[in-house]
Amino acid sequence: MGEVFAGRYELIDPIGRGGVGAVWRAWDHRRRRYVAAKVLQQSDAHTLLRFVREQALRIEHPHVLAPASWAADDDKVLFTMDLITGGSLAHVIGDYGPLPPRFVCTLLDQLLSGLSTVHAEGVVHRDIKPANILMEATGTGRPHLRLSDFGISMRKGEPRLTETNYVVGTPGYFAPEQMMGAEPDFPADLFAVGLVALYLLRGKKPDSQALIEHFASHGTPSAPQGVPEPLWQVLAGLLQPDPQARFRTATGARKALTAAVEMLPEPGAEDEPVEVFDQIGPLPHGFGPTGPVAAPQQSGRPDAPTGQTQGQEQGQAQAQAQAAQVPGQQTGRQPTEQSYARPPASMSETGSFHLPPPPQQPNSAPQAPQPTAPATHQPAQPGTPAAPPGIPAPQHPAHAASPFPAAAPNPSQAPTAAVQHDQALTRPYTAQPAQVPVPGSGVSGAGAPPHFAQAPSSQVMPPSQLTAPAPRKRPGPSTKVAVPVLLVALICFAVGIWALTQA
Repeated sequence: MGEVFAGRYELIDPIGRGGVGAVWRAWDHRRRRYVAAKVLQQSDAHTLLRFVREQALRIEHPHVLAPASWAADDDKVLFTMDLITGGSLAHVIGDYGPLPPRFVCTLLDQLLSGLSTVHAEGVVHRDIKPANILMEATGTGRPHLRLSDFGISMRKGEPRLTETNYVVGTPGYFAPEQMMGAEPDFPADLFAVGLVALYLLRGKKPDSQALIEHFASHGTPSAPQGVPEPLWQVLAGLLQPDPQARFRTATGARKALTAAVEMLPEPGAEDEPVEVFDQIGPLPHGFGPTGPVAAPQQSGRPDAPTGQTQGQEQGQAQAQAQAAQVPGQQTGRQPTEQSYARPPASMSETGSFHLPPPPQQPNSAPQAPQPTAPATHQPAQPGTPAAPPGIPAPQHPAHAASPFPAAAPNPSQAPTAAVQHDQALTRPYTAQPAQVPVPGSGVSGAGAPPHFAQAPSSQVMPPSQLTAPAPRKRPGPSTKVAVPVLLVALICFAVGIWALTQA
């Protein structure tokens, strides 16, 4: 299992790396789903401020991949987003090279749709490039892209985090005004969109600097090879070096693209369909489609049947060995009753097993018959009717000897020996004078218990022979000492009062 971050996100395996952190596939234990977690590698103030800006962005759009939540643990921070498995546009170009124009128009329309929502929130992305445009793994179906990585984005009017004359972004996708240190604006993002579209159509990164110089010197060039003219007119409006001549909004560029698509030729039967593959690979061991998989319980022996452990096998072996040693076989007698069949051991819910019964001790010799006492006449109990004359009194027959062999005595179930108790040496309470036992008298007899050796008897001494207890002397000084001390104290008290009256 992977590391659990902040008690919620379990990091599984890395799926990407950026300038300020790594992107991990993670399992969200609270929402019970897989997410992409971007973990910051640096913890300086500048990086943390950018992290706060990015994670604070909340844009709901099917073609925008914005942060969904964030967490911090000690000196590490991360934010999560939806897990996109199809890789980026760079992976698609690496698989197929130049893409068909109609496929490019579909991707360009989705990108402009998401960017229009981002601009409506007053946010300038500032880092649009193929690596930041992710693809859902849709196979040969309709493609679905997501604009991601808002690490250096900013809202219009917010203070910049970079110094003056310092450009932030990816080289090769800068707008000319960015190179001159202008304030970030929406047309700069549209210039990067035009470069991305040219990259998809030609299969390689365009030379933006040469393109800007050509626009400045010769105006709008003719359509490059493999780019339809209607589509090139839209791209030329995105790639104008002058931001005033460029499309001002993503919505306007999208409307122009929709009109250009209607003039494109239909795809031929020989055109190869573009398939977007799963780029992050299968889940590692211990994880399934629904989350972490619990490890299976191992049995005591690889070839043991299901539900049977080594402890159960040992218990059955002991039971079989004890069953072979029955009392009837040792005494030469065969038991007539059916032997007890031990139920098969079954696993309990906690994985324990039933212990075998305690071993039975065989009889070493047959027991001798006990002598029968002569019958004696028992007096009739009160309430028992007497037998009428001429009819013999009912006799209680003695128990017949059992034909079965006597079972071995079980020490744990043996009856306890009877304890002989003497008669209590107390009498009923009555209103009588105090009775004091005579010293030295006690219970005699060999049957008296040791703690009754000096027990009092029933002899009582008269009250006249009782002596009163000696008076208890109170602690303190004697009278000869206390009286002089009190007199001296009174004299001192009188002298003190006289001195106060004279003053």
